[in-house]
Amino acid sequence: MTPTRVVAFGGGHGLSASLRALRHCVPELDLDITAVVTVGDDGGSSGRLRAERGGLPPGDLRQALVALAGDHPATRRSAALFQHRFTLASDPGEAVGLTGVRGGGDSLAGHAVGNLVLSGLTELLGDPVAALDHAGAMLGTVGRVLPMSCEPVDIEARVRGADPERPDEVRTVRGQHQVAVTTGRVESLRLAPAEPAACAEAVAAVRVADWLIFGPGSWYTSVLPHLLVPGLADAIVSSPACRLVTLNLVAEKETLGLSLPDHLDTLGRHLPELKVDMVLADSTAVGDPEAVRHAAESLGARLVLAPVAVTDGTPRHDPAALGAALVPVLGADR
Repeated sequence: MTPTRVVAFGGGHGLSASLRALRHCVPELDLDITAVVTVGDDGGSSGRLRAERGGLPPGDLRQALVALAGDHPATRRSAALFQHRFTLASDPGEAVGLTGVRGGGDSLAGHAVGNLVLSGLTELLGDPVAALDHAGAMLGTVGRVLPMSCEPVDIEARVRGADPERPDEVRTVRGQHQVAVTTGRVESLRLAPAEPAACAEAVAAVRVADWLIFGPGSWYTSVLPHLLVPGLADAIVSSPACRLVTLNLVAEKETLGLSLPDHLDTLGRHLPELKVDMVLADSTAVGDPEAVRHAAESLGARLVLAPVAVTDGTPRHDPAALGAALVPVLGADR
C-alpha cells in the first residue's frame, strides 16, 4: 500500500511540535513525512553563521531534523549532540575561538553543535539539500527535511505602531528577529529577494503530497513565508493534496492583537488562491468557536476542535495529543 505523503511547513518550535505529532501517528498510519522549513532566521547562532560564513541559517533546519530523529539509542544520542549548545568557557580570555586565536573571546559560545555540522556539511558537499539528507542519515530521521529555498531570505514587514510613541505610523521592520519581537501590528509581509527560487525537491514533494500541513508556529516568520515563494506557492495551490491548518494556542509578540480568525484571514490575504480543507484548533484555546468556524469556512475548510495542548497550563502543543487528533484526519479516506 502506498504511504500517505504529508508535507509540513513551518520553522522553529511550532514545526518541531507538528513533526513530533506526526511521528506519534506513525505506529497507526504509514506516513511519508517531509518538512519544508523557512530560511529567514537572522538571530542567535543561525544569524551569526549566516553573517560570517553565508549559506542557509541552520537552526530551524536542525530542529526539524531532531524532531524526526530515529528511536535507536545511538541516533537519540546524536540528536542530543545536535541540540547541545556551547556555553561560555570558564575563562573566556583563554578560550580558543573558531579562528584558533587565543584571547579573542569564546566564539563557540551560543552555537548549537548541529548548526555547525550542517554548515560544515553544506561547505563539504556544496549543496544544502545533500547536506540535510546526509544529516538525516546520521540521525536516522523518519522523513526528510528540506529548505523552502536554497538561498537565504530576509523577512520584511510593514508594521503599524512599531514605535509606541507613534501608534498610527506605518514603517518597515526588517529581519526575522525584529519582526518576531515587534510590538506593533503587522499589516503586510514580503521577502527579500522578492521572488526567491523554491527548493526543487520541496516543490516535487508538494506536487505529489496527500496532505499539506501549515502551523502551528510563529505566523509571520514561520508559516506565511512559504506562501511568498512563488514556485512553492504555485505548487501549494495546484497540488491535489488536502490542506490542514493547525492554529496556535496563544498570540505571540508578532501577532499580539490578532485573533484566531485573523490568523486564518492573513493566509487568504497573502495567497488569495489558497483553499484549505480543515482547520484544527485546541478546544479550550479557541475562545469563540463560531468566529473561528466562519473564518475557516471562508477558506473552504471545516473546523475540528480537539484537546491538543499540554495539561500543565503552558501554551504548548502536546505532540502526543496533537498526533492523536491527526490520526483520524490523516487516516480518513480523502
